[in-house]
Amino acid sequence: MTQNPDTVHETVRERYAAKAKSGSCCDSGDCCQTSGNQLYPKELLDTLPDDISDFSLGCGNPIAIAGLNEGETVLDLGSGGGLDCFLAAKQVGETGHVIGVDMTPEMIERARASASRMNMTNVEFRQGYLEELPVEDNSIDVVISNCVINLTPDKFKVFVEIHRVLKPGKRVAISDVVSNGPVPKALKENVEAWGDCLGGALEVKEYTRGLQEAGFENIKIEPKDAGGTILSKMPFGVPFPALITATKGNVVAKLDHRLQ
Repeated sequence: MTQNPDTVHETVRERYAAKAKSGSCCDSGDCCQTSGNQLYPKELLDTLPDDISDFSLGCGNPIAIAGLNEGETVLDLGSGGGLDCFLAAKQVGETGHVIGVDMTPEMIERARASASRMNMTNVEFRQGYLEELPVEDNSIDVVISNCVINLTPDKFKVFVEIHRVLKPGKRVAISDVVSNGPVPKALKENVEAWGDCLGGALEVKEYTRGLQEAGFENIKIEPKDAGGTILSKMPFGVPFPALITATKGNVVAKLDHRLQ
């Protein structure tokens, strides 16, 4: 059974709207399996107010693998409360720029309010779907994302969109939930499990194939534990967090492709 895209979007949006309003990131079963203070180095979090640094909905730290440079333009997919955007904005500096895209109005409102409060002028937040990014072609140096692509119903379309907005030869640095072997049918068919970052987890081989066919090269997927430590081997039969990197190549995407 394939989930209805509208149903997935609405379920995810409702769940994360509630989190934005409450200011609480983690509930039992949610994709943020550990607090932000454990996912990121303390010295990074100390540069932000506590209500921002503690509001982490991710499963990793994409900033650690992004290799951000001063002056770069960064796009964060599923930017939530803005934590990764704010950390990236500090690294790219005043000559750089960070764009966060999220489909949930309440998250956009929360992130914009935080940016205004911190007087961060090199970061902005746009509402939109990852399958239809409100971003110009060939305008981004680095795409980051933290535990969000697994929530999307059409992941190949997301990969194609990432390829479209990246400048030639530029890169992605993603933390996401994936699987080694098929996701159990009971999870795939449970829309609530999608909201928990479980039902929509893509198999590693499919994630790799999707990126390749969207036009990416140098693809690397590394499994890790909830605290961020890289594992020597992939768990089997259960979704798990991973760090994913790749660079934009010149292959033309097959737009009729569908990932399972």
